[in-house]
Amino acid sequence: MIAYHGATDVGNIRPNNEDIYLINKIRHYCLVADGMGGAAAGEVASQIFADTAKAVFDGYDGEAETDAIAKVQKTFNLANKKILNHVQRNPSDHGMGCTAELLVFFNNGFVVGHVGDSRTYRLKNNGFKQLTKDHSLVQDQVDQGLISQAEARRHAMRNVILRAVGVSDTITIDVIKGRKSTGDLFLLCSDGLTDMVEDANISTILRENRPLKDMSKELIDLAKAAGGKDNVTVVLAHIYE
Repeated sequence: MIAYHGATDVGNIRPNNEDIYLINKIRHYCLVADGMGGAAAGEVASQIFADTAKAVFDGYDGEAETDAIAKVQKTFNLANKKILNHVQRNPSDHGMGCTAELLVFFNNGFVVGHVGDSRTYRLKNNGFKQLTKDHSLVQDQVDQGLISQAEARRHAMRNVILRAVGVSDTITIDVIKGRKSTGDLFLLCSDGLTDMVEDANISTILRENRPLKDMSKELIDLAKAAGGKDNVTVVLAHIYE
């Protein structure tokens, strides 16, 4: 069995919330999308991604790994096309798009679809691990050895992303898969959390083994206490049987 909880907050500075989360217990998936583009355009991109997932996963039974992977890829590709079509019809929304995390469960495993700098983590056997890698300029510089992880956190261009849904005709999707076990706790979040809160502090909260609602609230409160410079969204999924 899987328990879920999600929460989102506009933060302390932004005038509107361009993040969105979606949990579908029946279809065995959850997602976080972080819109970009300013005004209402970012919200539109995030909503398009969520609505696309709803349509693609209609009827999904959570049985086969191949089916889960195919639906993850279809969701990203179709949402990418829909956002581009929206911009074509609404030129004033040029530049809109979203980053996205899509976590799907099947039988004894899971699949994560990832594009951008939102993240998916897993707490397993008390070990906390980031499953995804940011598609960002500073992460690329870290990979090349040009800057350290500590420098990346303070870098003036840390929010420049190299991949997003809805910004080009083709999209490259990271697909991460693995086995799920009783006790696993997954976290999907927008960068409004990880830009403000260190991984060590996130893992400390998740190890407290409290109700998911309480941990979600504490993560958001911590991000806001640290400045809350962006919208903050978290989704938790706990395997408990």
